[in-house]
Order: sequence, then C-alpha cells, then structure tokens
Amino acid sequence: MASLHRPDSALASLPYRPCVGIALFNRDGLVFAGHRRHDSGDLGAHAWQMPQGGIDEGEAPRDAALRELYEETNVAPASVRLLAEAPGWYSYDLPTFAAGKPWKGRYRGQTQKWFAFAFEGDEREIDILRPGGGAHKAEFDGWRWEPLANLADLVIPFKRPVYEQVIAAFAHLARPA
Repeated sequence: MASLHRPDSALASLPYRPCVGIALFNRDGLVFAGHRRHDSGDLGAHAWQMPQGGIDEGEAPRDAALRELYEETNVAPASVRLLAEAPGWYSYDLPTFAAGKPWKGRYRGQTQKWFAFAFEGDEREIDILRPGGGAHKAEFDGWRWEPLANLADLVIPFKRPVYEQVIAAFAHLARPA
C-alpha cells in the first residue's frame, strides 16, 4: 500500500494522470458547477468543481471530454457545441497527505486539457444523481450555474492555480449568448 506521507522527491518522480476538464456554459454565460458528494471527504466551501475525468488509453481528449460530461452530468454530446479548447495542458500536484489515495498512488497529480462547451439542451437533461443514463456512479450531490470567475474560490485549494488558468483562457466566453 502506498504511503500517504511520501517524501516530496518520491512524489515528484511520479507521472501526471492525463485528464480532461469541461467548462459547460449556459445561454447566460454561466458555467456548470458540481458539488462533490459528501463521501468525497470534508471539503467544506471548496467542494465545487467543473466536470473532469481521465482520458482512456487511445482516446482523443475531446472525445474524453464529451464522455466525461455525459458520465458526470447526463448531458449528451448532441446537447453541446464546442466553443474553445484551452491552448495548453494545465497540471496540478496532489498534496502529500492525499498522494496515496486516488489512483492507488501511481500519479503525482493530473495534467488536464480543458474544453469549453455551450449547453444547448434543456436543463431537465442534467441528472447528476443518475448520470450516463444511470450507468455511472454519481460524483456530485448538487449543482448550480455559477459565474466562471467565481470557480477558483469554490474549488479545493490545490486545484486553484489550474482553475485560474481555465478562467483566463475562457473569460471571453463568460457572457450571455
């Protein structure tokens, strides 16, 4: 079992997990924010985040983004339109105390390719409690539309620098359609 208190040098030698993140904009220029389930740990006021998830072997990042969006929110690919792709990959390290928990200690953190999509469906399609048509475990227990600029203050602090980069990359999209 991986130690939760690895020396920083051991953690730094691990690779990043390839991942995608999704900024889903509604017609009012607000983004989807999901509240992490209470069994995810006590995150307090920082339990909000945008959908994200791993890229499967051989999967294109944009395809992974559409899949993850469906698996976490129930929003089908036909209900969204690509607005933008972040210019680069943004990475974060897990804090040392959490390094052994996710992904069985194989990764130091995640490197993420972010996509902005316009949600063109009906809000009744969003079903965080039975995402992916009920085929996937719920990752969120609540959701709301939020100004993009607010997300950095709502996310767990170690992800904040990535969210600040996402906000800068997609700020021009945060206005009513």
